[in-house]
Amino acid sequence: MTGDAPTPQTLDYSSSPVPVRADIVAAHARIWDRVRHAGAWWTGAQRVEIAAEVRNARDCDFCRERKAALSPYAVQGEHRSRAQDLPAPAVDAVHRIVTDAQRLSKDWVARLASEGVSDAHYVELLGVVVAVLSIDEVHRGLGIDVLPLPTPVAGEPTRVRPDGLASGTAWVPMMTLAGSRKGPNADLFEGLPVAPNVIAAMSLVPDAVRDLKNLSNAHYVPTIEVANPTFHGRALDRSQIELIAGRVSALNECFY
Repeated sequence: MTGDAPTPQTLDYSSSPVPVRADIVAAHARIWDRVRHAGAWWTGAQRVEIAAEVRNARDCDFCRERKAALSPYAVQGEHRSRAQDLPAPAVDAVHRIVTDAQRLSKDWVARLASEGVSDAHYVELLGVVVAVLSIDEVHRGLGIDVLPLPTPVAGEPTRVRPDGLASGTAWVPMMTLAGSRKGPNADLFEGLPVAPNVIAAMSLVPDAVRDLKNLSNAHYVPTIEVANPTFHGRALDRSQIELIAGRVSALNECFY
């Protein structure tokens, strides 16, 4: 893939054994373009390296040893990594999120902050990991090659923390529904009666919420329809969608 902005036309899904919906391809193109640009706290080069570490973690011997250990702190070693712009704690965070997310903790997030990866850096990193891992798993599920990583675009992070944040509900500050009603982030929970925790968890970095909604709208159901049991906008009906979603969540040991 070149440095030009990815479009649905430049993402090749021709080897897929089944047709891939146009909205899914478009969502992937938007994410792939977002990954290569500077975010709120990481540069484009660092964000692409985060994406690369998502893939490195799958074949990391150290991660396998740590996952098998009684405690993730009982094993010492080095990750399979070629990162040049990412600090070591960030590389470790990507690998732990990908391979051992069930044993992450609030204390671990606080420890990251003491090592230079602030709560906002962590949330943006998490957003990139979730987006890239989701897209990669779609490709693996289809039995086709994952997308080539995009070329980074030069630029500096905005380093802006949003207004309307509250602490105490989660491991990191989250935007409240009331706090998002006005200003540049009014779209985050627009039309929703509550701020769902699974989305609000990334609201310290609003663009991470937008990316998550972008993928959810294509991979699952539109965010505005999540609480609507009668939604019928897919080839599968809602009960079939939830059966698959529940099984996948159980296999991934998802908190929800």
